[in-house]
Amino acid sequence: MQPHARMEQKTYKPQTFDLSGLNGISDKTLEMHFKLYEGYVTNTNTLNERIAAILADGKVDQEELPAYSELTRRLGFEYNGMVLHEYYFGNMKRQGDGEPAKGSNFREAVERCYPSFEIWKTDFTSVGKMRGVGWAIAYLNPANGMISNHWVELHQNGNVAGFTPLLVMDVWEHAFLLDYKPADRPKYIEAFLSNVDWNAVDSRFGS
Repeated sequence: MQPHARMEQKTYKPQTFDLSGLNGISDKTLEMHFKLYEGYVTNTNTLNERIAAILADGKVDQEELPAYSELTRRLGFEYNGMVLHEYYFGNMKRQGDGEPAKGSNFREAVERCYPSFEIWKTDFTSVGKMRGVGWAIAYLNPANGMISNHWVELHQNGNVAGFTPLLVMDVWEHAFLLDYKPADRPKYIEAFLSNVDWNAVDSRFGS
């Protein structure tokens, strides 16, 4: 019997983001946050390798199934943690744009779906203020162009199948605890919105 070919594994590498000097989010917070993100990348690679080792003989034996199941569930958490952090860091910049420009993809889409940009912003910030840790994400439904805001808990729980993340805000406490008390999360949200790179958000409409 021919041995099974080894699965080709993609090895992920941490992306780099030049974000020093953000408004209201300190470089110390960013340094800690980047290291946490790098941990998600490392764990994603490790889990992929361990799953590939189980699959190397072309089957998952009964005695392997508990380990395989746990590794696969864990991969959802680590992989989504990696990707959502890349969206988060990627939609910020020094001297952010404040609000999306009139005529921009995001502004026009929001104003089709909400009475005004301010009402969308109220909704998005209110999602971010919800109790618990997670993510506030403004999604695009590619099927009809509608924008909707969602709470995503534990990275992998709450993502909407088929929707495109446009604006991603981390509201786990590690994202702001060095700069703000837990009760001051609204101040962090305000700081985040002041650092948004709306051109990066607009570019995600075609992704």
